Amino acid sequence: MKDLSSPIKTSDEESGKRLAVLIDADNAQPAVIEALLEEVALYGEAIVRRIYGDFTAPASGSWKTFLNKHSIKAVQQFAYTVGKNATDSTMIIDAMDLLYTRRLDGFCLVTSDSDFTGLAVRLREEGLLVYGFGEKKTPEAFRNACHKFIFTEVLRPASKKSHPASSSAPVVAPALKQSSGPAVVPEIPAAFLMEALTKSVDETGWSHLGTFGSYLQKIQPDFDTRIYGFKKLSDLVKGNQHIFKIQERDGPGGDHKVLYVRAKNSV
Repeated sequence: MKDLSSPIKTSDEESGKRLAVLIDADNAQPAVIEALLEEVALYGEAIVRRIYGDFTAPASGSWKTFLNKHSIKAVQQFAYTVGKNATDSTMIIDAMDLLYTRRLDGFCLVTSDSDFTGLAVRLREEGLLVYGFGEKKTPEAFRNACHKFIFTEVLRPASKKSHPASSSAPVVAPALKQSSGPAVVPEIPAAFLMEALTKSVDETGWSHLGTFGSYLQKIQPDFDTRIYGFKKLSDLVKGNQHIFKIQERDGPGGDHKVLYVRAKNSV
């Protein structure tokens, strides 16, 4: 059962968080690093930026430009034995050393490897926020161990376009290609959205969009509207008015609008 008690902060609340970004070079792609760091900036300041791998290997040559440009410290780990991943151990040890400095609010673990599940759980036990970044192939155990998990496919330039809104027809997202295999075209998970919405509504039957979004993240850490072609949850809701009913209300002070949502078929 997923932990629903851990707080999920909004971007404004998180902007002052001190974060460590730890990258597993064996399970990450240089092409997404720039967008990934932009994503991290939504959650806080990356005061520690480290990447782990064997940078003497020919395959690691593509990392050099990105490391210099984004001030990422490379932690060299030689592959002493075939089939044994010393990189994972070094990254985990570093994470624990950073944990005990007590100067961080959270960690961003960039990997698609389930071996980091235990680390994510341990960091959460210490009250730190854990953000995971990895490909669609990332095992569910690691994804669910994070407070929030972001698929790196949505950070690629071709995946950043928002889907046009539609008030009647169901929306199907553009293809989201995995690192291997054919492209996948995910459908809007209507049943899951309705289940979460039902549990997040107030006594009037409406849910504040922020409350709805927080609940979605708690019960499914890897939920991301960009997978379905929408930049934000508000875009997804407005683009699927065949299942959602929306209402704009005056916010505190009356100087802005806030969005409330309920199921289309609710009484």
